[in-house]
Amino acid sequence: MKDTAVRVADFKDSIFGVISKLAREHNAVNLGQGFPDFDGPDWIKEVAYQKMKDGHNQYAPFMGTQSLRQEVSLYYKKFYGLSYDPEKEITITVGATEAIYLVITALINPGDEVIVLEPFYDSYVASIKMAGGIPVPVTMHAPDFTIDKKELENAISPKTKLIILNNPHNPTGKVWSREELLDVSLLVEKNDLYLLSDEVYEFLLFDGVKHIPTATLEGMMERTITVSSAGKTFGLTGWKIGWICANEKVTKACRLVHQYVTFAVSTPMQEAVAVGLTKLSDYLPDFVNLYRSKRDFFYNELKNLGFDFKIPKGTYFMMVPIKNKTTLKDVDFALKLIQERKVATVPPSAFYLKSTEGESYLRFCFAKKEETLKEAAKNLQGL
Repeated sequence: MKDTAVRVADFKDSIFGVISKLAREHNAVNLGQGFPDFDGPDWIKEVAYQKMKDGHNQYAPFMGTQSLRQEVSLYYKKFYGLSYDPEKEITITVGATEAIYLVITALINPGDEVIVLEPFYDSYVASIKMAGGIPVPVTMHAPDFTIDKKELENAISPKTKLIILNNPHNPTGKVWSREELLDVSLLVEKNDLYLLSDEVYEFLLFDGVKHIPTATLEGMMERTITVSSAGKTFGLTGWKIGWICANEKVTKACRLVHQYVTFAVSTPMQEAVAVGLTKLSDYLPDFVNLYRSKRDFFYNELKNLGFDFKIPKGTYFMMVPIKNKTTLKDVDFALKLIQERKVATVPPSAFYLKSTEGESYLRFCFAKKEETLKEAAKNLQGL
């Protein structure tokens, strides 16, 4: 038989799937893959049940239900002062991962370069390669995961078309400051680029830190393609409801791809999320408090175990340095913890193309029940 497509020849299984499989095989506490081991709020599930009973079970419009696009538009206006036309500038997708794929496929021609800030969410590079593009890594340097402005500027070439920025940032828990975002935005404008801003953790912020959407910066509304989703906000990652907010030209191109990839997204879940977005102001304080308590508990446990790092200000991840615990690199140490300590983490070197900094860290997910976090901490005692 003939070979499969060259575009996937160097693809490997996602590190998230690999770690979760190993966790199951070794009966390890899974602090690897980024999803809660508890359910989202009952009230929004009840809305979804009712929407099914009410007959919202057939194909939705391919660009998304009118109600959800309208509510996405309203919350961007209310929270950030951004005006997106729900008819022409908002598209509902199968989670943020499909949104990322659509944006890259719609924008990138073979040979185009895309700057990815490492460590990165692994689907960025896969999507770039499937489009025939060339990923160009620029490192967010540990321990504060900052960008060297000159390094970023030097990475831009005449072939560069897009920069991908994740804020709040997975896997580091970093929240970008206005000054940092301005540094990137000025280079985007100077070089006539697009910026894909992945903001799925926009509401998971702690200690008074504020989220600044890149599209709110002067001159960036037209250049920024914003991606977010309901999965993280409502603790329902399996619903896979995401969206793209972009100018009309980019939106049209993304929709052309979307209609031939998935066409439409789950109708009752879209309708339920639309209702959920109307309740954000009441819902978010308890949501943030829940995750802050989990962060604080597990951070203190890790500090007591001798790990030394700054507390993350966003997301539900911790990038934890391991040099004072082992001479092993991240992959080998992660395997050792799964097999000997029954705790699964993600080795972040999978999120780098250029730097080896990730080999000195592990990523822990603290979006877990209290008993899960306690069991993990107990298993790590004496490490």
